[in-house]
Amino acid sequence: MKKVFLATCLLLSAAAAPAQQAIWGVPTLISPEVNPDNTVTFRLNAPAARNVEVTGDFLPTQKITTPFGEFDAPGTAQLVRNDAGLWEYTTSALAPELYSYTFIVDSLKINDPSNVYMIRDVGSVTNIFMIPGDRASLYAVHDVPHGTVSRQWYDSPTLGMKRRLSVYTPAGYESGDRRYPVFYLLHGMGGDEEAWLALGRAAQILDNMIAAGKAEPMIVVMTNGNASQEAAPGETQYGLLPPTTQLPKTKDGSFEQAFPDVVSFIDANYRTIADKSHRAIAGLSMGGFHTRHISKEYPDMFDYVGLFSAAIRMGEDPVDSPVYQNVDEKLKIQFEKQPKLYWIAIGDTDFLYDNNREYRRYLDEHGYPYTYYETPEGHIWKNWRIYLTEFLPQLFK
Repeated sequence: MKKVFLATCLLLSAAAAPAQQAIWGVPTLISPEVNPDNTVTFRLNAPAARNVEVTGDFLPTQKITTPFGEFDAPGTAQLVRNDAGLWEYTTSALAPELYSYTFIVDSLKINDPSNVYMIRDVGSVTNIFMIPGDRASLYAVHDVPHGTVSRQWYDSPTLGMKRRLSVYTPAGYESGDRRYPVFYLLHGMGGDEEAWLALGRAAQILDNMIAAGKAEPMIVVMTNGNASQEAAPGETQYGLLPPTTQLPKTKDGSFEQAFPDVVSFIDANYRTIADKSHRAIAGLSMGGFHTRHISKEYPDMFDYVGLFSAAIRMGEDPVDSPVYQNVDEKLKIQFEKQPKLYWIAIGDTDFLYDNNREYRRYLDEHGYPYTYYETPEGHIWKNWRIYLTEFLPQLFK
């Protein structure tokens, strides 16, 4: 009887195992499939669907108007249904790049159930795929020495809260005693301390460029630029709050005023070379806005400054903050101290292009030296990954 009871328990345990682990429903359909000619085939098994489309940044863009301006949005392509209810679409040959996409099924946007690889950008979750080669090889994992990414909580007395940031330390950091320069890398509106890691492939880029001798070994600090947040959505004491771009205290001077708290924490807890010539700061969009003001507020802190598709203007609502006062005078002091690199990059269809052109004209009129880098396309992560790979080799030389 005991043997029968034991056998029954084992059978029940085996039958219940799938309920304890998500090991069922492994997709058998291949989607997306990167073909040898760099075309990509998307597939979706949806026999009852009436219409299936794919949208993604590999497709020609279309203009959309938002409260933040006019943007280039991904276009759509139609999948074709066969008699078995399988929908398919094959692209033309694509250039090497990391791409994102989603399906639209009868007007409902869904992720590809056959593709487990996804990224979050603010409140949007999309699938990703990669066409290898050229610059995109920097975004992939290779057999090179790998750095370490950690999430660290620090105290910000200026903001009156504990906050989280992400830190990349280069290969060999843990086993050595060497001191390193520090690069502070800032995200855009609605982003957080995860953005450059997930969407920007910062860790892979750093691993590959350092291993190839194209970038100096460095510590890279990725902050949360939303001064009202402790950390990325879902990583705070307030629970699973929905991500949003409509956050308070993002461009009111609070983050800029509190930035020395970050630098002090990093210098106190990491083996840094704590001087101006061994510090860099750069950011995209809102992070470029922050970078511009942080670097002028603390002109003895950073010798390398990068504005990636930077927001230059304050916006429609005036902000009363000492950070945004006497800007001309502060910029004059900053450039009198001769930063080693002041680097501006933007895409030629970016909605912030004209603002950046006006800012470059201002710098030219005052004789302030800078380096300018322009790419095709708009306000997109493809460009910001490119800018990172172009900016890194110029640091700490």
